[in-house]
Amino acid sequence: MATSAEWVAGARLRTLPAAAAPVLVGSGAAAQVDSFAFWPALLALGVALALQVGVNYANDYSDGVRGTDVDRVGPMRLTASGAALASQVRNAAFACFGVAAVLGLGLVALTGHWWLLAVGALAIVAAWFYTGGKNPYGYRGLGEVGVFVFFGLVAVLGTTYTQADRVTWVAGVGAVAVGLLACALLMINNVRDIPTDVLAGKRTVAVRLGDFRARRAYVAMIWIPLLLGVVCAFAAPWSLLVLLLLLPAVLLTLPVVAGARGPLLVPVLAGTGMFELGYGVLLGLGLAL
Repeated sequence: MATSAEWVAGARLRTLPAAAAPVLVGSGAAAQVDSFAFWPALLALGVALALQVGVNYANDYSDGVRGTDVDRVGPMRLTASGAALASQVRNAAFACFGVAAVLGLGLVALTGHWWLLAVGALAIVAAWFYTGGKNPYGYRGLGEVGVFVFFGLVAVLGTTYTQADRVTWVAGVGAVAVGLLACALLMINNVRDIPTDVLAGKRTVAVRLGDFRARRAYVAMIWIPLLLGVVCAFAAPWSLLVLLLLLPAVLLTLPVVAGARGPLLVPVLAGTGMFELGYGVLLGLGLAL
């Protein structure tokens, strides 16, 4: 039986900024048009966090039963390590998706936007089939597409819409920026795993691009959001707060460009998650002020 600490490790809490950042930016965009609403924002955050943990357990299960995680550089996986039964990890994923569904139902009931239930159902399906099913899209180099759409566009614009009953161009720019940062988090994870993914037949974007170009793609995904924050400043001048992240962006970029590999990329992965969270806080605050 896995310990509580192992279940927490399996939840991969370092990835949770990818869930919180879009809600922060979406709420900031709602506040920018004087429409911030606390309870919809809180429910949206709950949905995003539950989905993220569910995705992490689903990936643990699916990669584990396929044997992809047998030789792993990063944090332990419950299934591959044998710490928990595959069925237990799968059930934990389904439980998280269930929590997300319940919170999402509460969100649409509160706001009256019932059509968003279809969007939520699609998000859960996308979360499972990222690495689950017979032909997972994450194994075909489409993982970044799913992350950009659901942890960028859908999460940010959905958060704004449930509060303001509309979306703005600022919310759209923020959604693109957050989507790119979510992709950066996935990209650096996959750059680290290129050697093992190649052996396992997992054709991620990093594998398809190759090590050199994948690293350059990561750098672009870090820096373009800072430029997009400057674009948002035309409507909300305090959006320039994101420029406080210039030094962290440099610190993240240097080891990646220098060719750091394996365990040396683990701190970059953690730093990228914190960078995304910081971006969400600063841009969300900048839009709200």
